[in-house]
Amino acid sequence: MYLHDLGIVCALGDSKTEVLANWLAGRAVQPQAPAWLKSTIPALAVLTQLPIIPSSFNIYACRNNRLLLSALNQIESAIASAIDCYGAERIGVVIGTSTSGVAEGEIALQTLRANGSMPNQYHYKQQELGGAAEFLAAYLDIHGPAYTVSTTCSSSANALGSARRLLRLGVCDAVIVGGADSLCRTTLEGFAALGALSRTSCNPFSKNRDGTLIGEGAALFLMTREPSAIALLGVGASADAYHISAPRPDGSCAAMAMQAALGDAQLRVEQVDYINLHGTATWQNDAMESRAVAQVFGNSTFCSSSKPSTGHCLGGGRRA
Repeated sequence: MYLHDLGIVCALGDSKTEVLANWLAGRAVQPQAPAWLKSTIPALAVLTQLPIIPSSFNIYACRNNRLLLSALNQIESAIASAIDCYGAERIGVVIGTSTSGVAEGEIALQTLRANGSMPNQYHYKQQELGGAAEFLAAYLDIHGPAYTVSTTCSSSANALGSARRLLRLGVCDAVIVGGADSLCRTTLEGFAALGALSRTSCNPFSKNRDGTLIGEGAALFLMTREPSAIALLGVGASADAYHISAPRPDGSCAAMAMQAALGDAQLRVEQVDYINLHGTATWQNDAMESRAVAQVFGNSTFCSSSKPSTGHCLGGGRRA
């Protein structure tokens, strides 16, 4: 299956051109405590002005969906062409997220405690996980399958695999696929409680690493069977059930997922030139991931992680 066009917004920028330029320039994004969350924990927030959700979709009005709308607007012409070509009933939506609009729920509960009632503008669909895909389908008036995948930081990668499955089964002719996550106190304070956060920088695989930085963002592709420059060749997944928040230290299950992806793509190890690693800069994950990559690829494949520039965007980023 093939990926056509890309809409993206993150701490590095709000278009693929800007993100690439800042990435190649080695731009350093400074972490800061998001004022709108009333949190003191530094994060890599999206600082650009986000589009407003139209009033007719107020039940979906949350920061997470505004991030999605920002990415969607960038590929609007490609989607319009797909609708004209295939019909609204043949276009699907698969979105990965782990927090959705939880920040709006947090604010609503704070208002409830202070005033005895929820804010008038609050609706549960603003934070409901399935609301992300439901919003895009309603906004675009398309009628194919629309659902959200929530598997923490592998959410958007699993969404890509799910979209490919819909195309392979002939259920859809095109799928809008990607992920989004927005900052919220639940995530920030949860990671802080785990001792997994740095307050200064994210240094994957460094001996001086002291934790990750949480980011936010959204990315959307249009996936079809029609050939393009970017192909999704292979997908692999595993679940080790080792621990609720820690990976299996020997890396065996991560290695299993990579081997499955290579097998699915019918690629040999030596055909892979570069790996963008998960690279959270936490002691346990980086140690495990190093072992997993070494098991599958040896020590000759170039690797790095983009998290120093974007932060850990959870369901808004893909996982290697």
